[in-house]
Order: sequence, then structure tokens, then C-alpha cells
Amino acid sequence: MRIAMIGAGYVGLVSGACFAQFGHDVVCIDKDADKIARLRKGEMPIYEPGLDKLVADNVRAGRLDFGTGLADAVGGADAVFIAVGTPTRRGDGHADLSYVYAAAAEIAEAIGRYTVVVTKSTVPVGTGREVTRIIRGIRPEAEFDVASNPEFLREGAAIEDFMKPDRIVIGIESPRARDVMAAVYRPLNLIQTPMVFTNIETAEVTKYAGNAFLATKITFINEIADLCEKVGADVHDVARGIGLDGRIGRKFLHPGPGFGGSCFPKDTLALAYTAREVNAPQTIVEQVIAVNNTRKKRMAQKVIDFCGGSVAGLKIAVLGLTFKPNTDDMRDAPSLDIVPALQAAGASIVAFDPEGMDEAARMLPGIDFARTAYEAVSGADLLVVITEWHEFRGLDPRRIKETMRQPRIVDLRNIFNPDEMRGLGFTYEGIGRPQARV
Repeated sequence: MRIAMIGAGYVGLVSGACFAQFGHDVVCIDKDADKIARLRKGEMPIYEPGLDKLVADNVRAGRLDFGTGLADAVGGADAVFIAVGTPTRRGDGHADLSYVYAAAAEIAEAIGRYTVVVTKSTVPVGTGREVTRIIRGIRPEAEFDVASNPEFLREGAAIEDFMKPDRIVIGIESPRARDVMAAVYRPLNLIQTPMVFTNIETAEVTKYAGNAFLATKITFINEIADLCEKVGADVHDVARGIGLDGRIGRKFLHPGPGFGGSCFPKDTLALAYTAREVNAPQTIVEQVIAVNNTRKKRMAQKVIDFCGGSVAGLKIAVLGLTFKPNTDDMRDAPSLDIVPALQAAGASIVAFDPEGMDEAARMLPGIDFARTAYEAVSGADLLVVITEWHEFRGLDPRRIKETMRQPRIVDLRNIFNPDEMRGLGFTYEGIGRPQARV
């Protein structure tokens, strides 16, 4: 199959490289000439474990290429995937679809033979119909179908998610389009991946429903964590107790400072907006949004309260700035609420993140960055853990204690064992766990 991927951002680049690994001929197109130049030199514009090798292998094999010109790539393609950004629109929270519609218009001009135009971007219900209308309006004679094929990639595990997915959801309207999409994903038949073929609207809603449900699970366990702190229960035992119920499941029951990233915040907002437009309000989702926004802001106050009501003049070491580990993505990260609030309360911040400090430097002015976690905690009055990078779990608590001015930790990801830390002489507080202090 010949595939054109419009957009070489996170979804487009990962998807394009994985399709090439399937054996297809793929061209990733992006208007950002600098990004394309970097990709041609083997430089990745994003951090995703294993992506650099996957791209290099498939470029070397001649299956993956990059360019800025859409016409040639689309003209000979069997399938054209739209994988451009759909950021939250200012003012109302709806998804900004201008990039999707602009891509559709350009694709219309370039279509040659029969082509399936696939929305890979996360888009509200009704977008596929509008893409069809745009292309048909520009090229009434063109042979094409529009399909919806939402992505379900986790940052930090995106390649594995693409190559070994739980399911593939495809919204189509013709047997011809179904045949093309089945051929695109044929390599997954070997591992018997479930293929869910449905109509376009259903596929579009499925993406938003899935992310909203996961965001709801996170928000639910965070509120249960608040209850546990008040009554002396341990949220980790609660999560295990309910997660072992097969109807509930254990995933996404990890308490923390709130969800962030490129998907959950904007997708819950877009779902809520779309639902209100059609008079089917999603009140649970709207409450999830409100609770999560409040929670991220409340985490700074939790730190201040832990320090007796003031952090003025304190040096606070922050470990982890990205919204989750194994990514350099800072979008809607809890640190963007927590760190400025601590600065405003008079604290000085020294931070370390394995991958996110370049991006954080642009978004969090006035903080110092350390080269290692141990350098960050040296001389600190308090350590705050915001992101649960795996390497932080292997830190030596004794070494941390020796270098801190005051051995105090607020662990917003519960990466340390409370009994062990208190036994070593730390004043320690986690999330949703009995808060006895030494």
C-alpha cells in the first residue's frame, strides 16, 4: 500500500513509521520545513522511546520518506491520513478544526486515483462529513471515500500500542473503503487484533468516549484519595481492592496531582462542547474537567500546608515536570500549575526532568534546572515529586537525606514507601495515604 501521512507531529510520525514497519510505502508531509529537514537527518522532533531507531530503519529500507509537498504524495496514494493538530479553540473549549479542513482542501486538489481519506486526528463527531463535503465541493468528479480511524496511542508506549493494539476502530461507508483499510492493517491479522468496523460518527464518538472514561477513572481515584487522607485509609489498597474486580480493572487507578497531556484535557473539553451543542450534556465529563482543574491548583496549597502554611524563602527541589514519564510533553502538565504557585508563595525552585527541561524552560520562567536528581535535592528544604519517572524510584533515600538541608518530601506520585521514608527520618507526605508525620 502507498500511504500519505499529512502531519509529522506525534501521531503522524509514530503512525507513519509504524505503517512503514508493516511494509507499506509511506511519505510523511509537514509544512514545517525545519522539522522535515531534521527528520531527513535522523533527528526526532519529539521524544518517544524507540522512535529514532524505527524511523532510521525504515528510511534505510526505502519505505519511509519525508517532504513538504503534498501533491505528489497524495496523487499516488491508496490512503491519505490526516494527522494534523486539533488544539482547544480559545474562548469556548471546542476543538480547532482549521488544520483538518485546510488539509482536506489541499488533498482534494491532489487526489489522482481512488483514494481513502482517513481522519487520524482526534476530531469531534461530524468532522468526517465535513471533510467529505469539502473534498466533494472542490473536486466533484474525484473518486474517494472518507474514513475515521482514531488513534489510541499512549505517549511513552506509542510504538507498542500501534504494533500490538487492543483494537482498531474504523468508520467507513463503502465496501471499497473497507477493503483498503483492511489491507492497511492486514499485518495485524497475524496477532488476531480485533477490527471494529462501524460508521464514521460512531468511530468519532468512540475516541472521545474512551478518553473521557479514562479521565473519569483518574479523577475518581483522586477524589477517593482525598477521602482516604481524611479517614486514615490507604488509597493504594483501595485501588487494588476495587481494581481486582474484572468489571472495573486495575488500570488508571493511580492517584496523583491530576491528568494533563495532549489528549485528556482537550478531548474532554471538546466532548462536553459537542454534547452541549446537540442538547445531550455530558454532566459527568463536565464535572471531571472541573475537578481536575481544581486539583492541579490545590496541589501547590498541599505543599504549602505541609510546610506549616508558608514556603517563603525555601528552596524546593522538584522532580519531574512533564505530564507523565517517558515523554518530553509539557502540555497541561500539573507542574504548570504547581511550580508557579510555589514561586508566587516565595519559594525558589530547582527542578530536574530526564527529558522535559528544554520545553519546561520556555514555559516555567524563573526556575533553575539541575543536571541530575541528586543535584536538584542538594541543599533543598523540601523535595516535591510531580512526575513518576522510573529512574526516580531507584534513587537512594539515604543519599537524598544527606544532601538536603531539611529531609522533607511531598510525594505527589507515591513513588516512595512511606514507612521506609519515615523510618529514615524524613518528614513525608504522599497522596491518599495515612499522613502520620515524624
